[in-house]
Amino acid sequence: MPRDRWRIGINVALIGYTLAPEAALDEIVAEIHAGIDFLSGQLPALGAAAGGIVVSGWSAGGHLTSMALSHPKVRGGMAISGIYDLAPIRHSYLNEKLRADEATSRRNSPMMQEGGPPKPLSLVVGSAELPLLRKQTADFAGHRARYGLPVTYEEIPDANHFTIIYEMMSPKGRITTLIRQLFDRTTG
Repeated sequence: MPRDRWRIGINVALIGYTLAPEAALDEIVAEIHAGIDFLSGQLPALGAAAGGIVVSGWSAGGHLTSMALSHPKVRGGMAISGIYDLAPIRHSYLNEKLRADEATSRRNSPMMQEGGPPKPLSLVVGSAELPLLRKQTADFAGHRARYGLPVTYEEIPDANHFTIIYEMMSPKGRITTLIRQLFDRTTG
C-alpha cells in the first residue's frame, strides 16, 4: 500500500527515557516532561499546531502518559495497557529494578492522587490482557470519573498486551480512531 494512503494528519514524535534501574521513577517522569518541553518548543519549526501536544503510550508508557497530563503543554492523552497504581509493582519482583519506596510509589501513582489534570484521557486495554491491567485501567477510569475529569474507557475485544498495538498500526484501527477523536475533542 502506498505510504500516502496511511497519512491521517497526525504528526508523531517519540520521546525516549532512561530505563530503571539506571534512572529512578521520579527521574523517568522528569525526563518525559523535559522531552515535552523540548518538543513543544519545536512545534512551529515542524509545521505543527502550537496548541499543545496529545501524548500516548503503551505499557509503562501508558503510566507515563497519565503522568504527562500534568504538563502545561499537554492537552490530552491516550494511555494503552498501563499501570496506574504502582503498589502491586512495589510488592513484586519488578521492584528490584524500579526500586520504588512507598512515597515514590504514591507520588507516581495517578490513581492514588486526589483528582488529576482536567484534560481528556482515553484509557484502552485488551480484553485478553492480564487481569491486573484490565482492573487497573477500569479502576483508573472510575477514579477520573469520580473527580469529574474527562475520561473514556474501552476494552479492545480479544486483544492482549502485545496484539493491542495492531489497533494503532492500522489507519482504521480502533486506537487510531480513538486518537483521532481525542484530537478532535482537544482542538480549541
